[in-house]
Amino acid sequence: MDLAIGIDIGGTNTRVALVNHQYELVKRIQFPTNRDNPGACLQQINESIRSMTCSDIVGIGMSCPGPLDLEKGRIIFTPNLSASWHGFPLVGTLEASTGFQVNLENDANLAALAEAVAGAGKTNQYVHYLTISTGIGSGFIVNKKIFHGAHGFAGEVANACMWEKGPDGEHVCQGSIEAIASGTAITRRAGLMGLAVGHAGDVARLALEGDLQAKGLIEDAKDYLANFIGCICAIEDPDTVILGGSVALKLPGFIEEIQKRVIAKALPCMKCHINIQSAVLGEDSGLIGAAILANQKSKMWHGHKTEED
Repeated sequence: MDLAIGIDIGGTNTRVALVNHQYELVKRIQFPTNRDNPGACLQQINESIRSMTCSDIVGIGMSCPGPLDLEKGRIIFTPNLSASWHGFPLVGTLEASTGFQVNLENDANLAALAEAVAGAGKTNQYVHYLTISTGIGSGFIVNKKIFHGAHGFAGEVANACMWEKGPDGEHVCQGSIEAIASGTAITRRAGLMGLAVGHAGDVARLALEGDLQAKGLIEDAKDYLANFIGCICAIEDPDTVILGGSVALKLPGFIEEIQKRVIAKALPCMKCHINIQSAVLGEDSGLIGAAILANQKSKMWHGHKTEED
């Protein structure tokens, strides 16, 4: 893998990094995302890239919240950014200003790619990644390549309905997995119950202290996530399911408990193959995944096979 530029546009911060063949960040620049002006944000990205430019850069990978129109290189919709970002030609604008090939991809897909190539799933062929944080997103990696489905929306799981008369969600349907088990949902439901909490970690703390309402919310999240992951395992039969995001990684014993519940409901022939583990790359996963994508696309563009092929 040659040097590549990874870009991670988030609702709060945007990060740009130069990544080497060992998936190490050689240089990183971070600045607040201009949520209301995508053109200004891309100008800052362009300036950051120019400060990193060297002769060995093969291309650019760009991580954005979605859903995305990958064919036209733009965001369709995201609650993380203002409506001015929706439909803005991200890829075309950045390619024109930098002269590099730019490869846009959903942020969860790139975190999944990073974990599958350089992280917890690097020894596996079939890797499903699920992030449980402010929202819920996922990506499915087959032989180190992102699986997009027929229309590019594979992994857009936040709206998957799990509980017909469950809690409402702000940008997703009632009873969806994001409306039940995301950090935002857990906190929101706790607030409606009159609990004084600022985030899902506060709810987990109250549950451990014996608060029955808080415990019920955490149990709901675990139960429905286990059911949801059980469906993923039944449909995809992955080697591993990797969980990332603040809810999965910071709540004590969360992943271990999810694994127990998935195994308990799995077919007998599948129980020994259920493997749920923690993500290991942290906040750099989007940047690393973007760089890996840039490298893969560059080699395809020039008629070469990637190292994983």
